[in-house]
Amino acid sequence: MENTSSRKFWTLRYTLLNATYFVAFCAIHAFALNFLLAHGFTNTQVGILLAVANITSAFVQPWIAGIIDKRGWLTNRRFILISVLSIAAGALALLFVPEVRVFIFVVYALIYMIQFAYQPIMLAICFEYQRAGCRINFGLSRGLGSASFAVTAFFIGSAVERNGVSVLLIVSVIALLISAVVIYTFRKPETGENGGTQTGDAQEEAAKGHSNLLDFARTYPVFMLFLAATVCLFFAHNMINDFMIQIIRSLGGTETHHGYASFMQAILELPVMALIGYVYKKISANKLLIVSGTAFLIKILVLVFSVHLAGMFISQSFQLFAYAVFVPASAFYVTTTMDEYDQVKGQAFVTSAITIGGVFSNLISGVIMDMLGVKSMLIAGSIVCALGTLIIWIAMLGRRSNRSA
Repeated sequence: MENTSSRKFWTLRYTLLNATYFVAFCAIHAFALNFLLAHGFTNTQVGILLAVANITSAFVQPWIAGIIDKRGWLTNRRFILISVLSIAAGALALLFVPEVRVFIFVVYALIYMIQFAYQPIMLAICFEYQRAGCRINFGLSRGLGSASFAVTAFFIGSAVERNGVSVLLIVSVIALLISAVVIYTFRKPETGENGGTQTGDAQEEAAKGHSNLLDFARTYPVFMLFLAATVCLFFAHNMINDFMIQIIRSLGGTETHHGYASFMQAILELPVMALIGYVYKKISANKLLIVSGTAFLIKILVLVFSVHLAGMFISQSFQLFAYAVFVPASAFYVTTTMDEYDQVKGQAFVTSAITIGGVFSNLISGVIMDMLGVKSMLIAGSIVCALGTLIIWIAMLGRRSNRSA
């Protein structure tokens, strides 16, 4: 058994990986609308770009996870390294290549997609290393990742207001290069990339992983219902995040307030994620997901009825029970209800459901906003979110087991 200092070592490395990921995620995702509007895109065009990126990511994630699950050359660690370097190259291209809108559309969609594509692998590598004997405090590391997002958001909003949107790319490149060094040196103690030599039985079990969605759905029917709920919940969640600057402007705020609002929602994730391991000992993943789904609904309903900027900050406070609970609870749900050889795919399907919610949100939200305004967009989001909340209650309470009989 590893001693306390060894546990701190592995937790520190995984924390650095999360921190650098979420610094870049903040700059590329949270401020995507700011960057693209500054380059002459309309709300509808931004929605189309983000939808293309999200739907591509939704298809890529399970495919990549299936390859990794086969325990070949492509491992969690190698895929993260490839992704980090690819995004950094794309951000540098946007910095130095002359401004051509088609080029910006293609490159930004690619880096946005890749960053989402390796998000479930960030979860999977933690559980992979834990199984290999590396004691990592997942909740603390993920919470500190959110804190890094929060700090970045706090400062980057005013920095963009003063210096322009190129700041977003510079911050991303710096964070990604640090991330590349961290993941390159983040090696398990075993010999070999895949957690040591597999026995013939282990290889045979890995081969039994359900390689297509139909087999997966038959094996895990309640999980598929959970995925449907996730799509609906993240329709609303992505609507708020992707079009936050427009919501804030409608309430009388600026880019600086955007940074403050993003800081608030992210910093609230830290205590929840840091303590989620202890909470999980008392409350099951199913119940935690019910709490999360309900909080998502309250969060968007507060915005529907808001007339002042204070409403945005009240809404963001529900991040404490919404996204902050959903991320670790969904990870626990996957690891406790699925066979080991399906868990990377399970994490990927959750992230795919999140991105599919983003696809529909991006396609619909921009159009509704351009035609009917911010309030109508939020009403549409609350209706979809209410459906997701209902489904998650049914899924989590209807059956105790995720597996089909």
